[in-house]
Amino acid sequence: MYVGDIIYIRTDEGRLYLAVLIDLYSRAIVGWAMSERMPAQPANDAWVMAIWKRKPLKCLMVHSDRGSQYASDLYQKTIKDQGFIGSMSRKGNCWDNAPSERFFHTLKTELTYHRRYQTRRQAKQDIFEYIEVFYNRRRRHSTIGYQTPLGYDKAYRKVA
Repeated sequence: MYVGDIIYIRTDEGRLYLAVLIDLYSRAIVGWAMSERMPAQPANDAWVMAIWKRKPLKCLMVHSDRGSQYASDLYQKTIKDQGFIGSMSRKGNCWDNAPSERFFHTLKTELTYHRRYQTRRQAKQDIFEYIEVFYNRRRRHSTIGYQTPLGYDKAYRKVA
């Protein structure tokens, strides 16, 4: 099962939106995208990355909140066309999307709250390095026995 959500990061140029997809098995960020605006495109682009990187099985369940980007025709079509099972929170129920919220809390606490980004480009570079270099490869998670997400994947799923 994957869960997805979107937040914004403050920069001096304005907001930078970050959409992520998290694999609940390994806690890896399997898809992510950044954009100046918050239409459906960043959420959909995160999906395209996850599909390209992981080639998930058709029966995969995908969960998100009821945000407009996740309810959009573009996002729903991507899920349906790939044969995935879509799932959304009930109105006002954030608990089933808690892993996404937890990732964003961690990102802010460990990275963005300690930085002032003059440009979106600076924020994008910093977030890219956090996700791809640190979070997925070096950060240990108690949920998966204090292993790294990609280390856990390699040990138990034989992912390349």
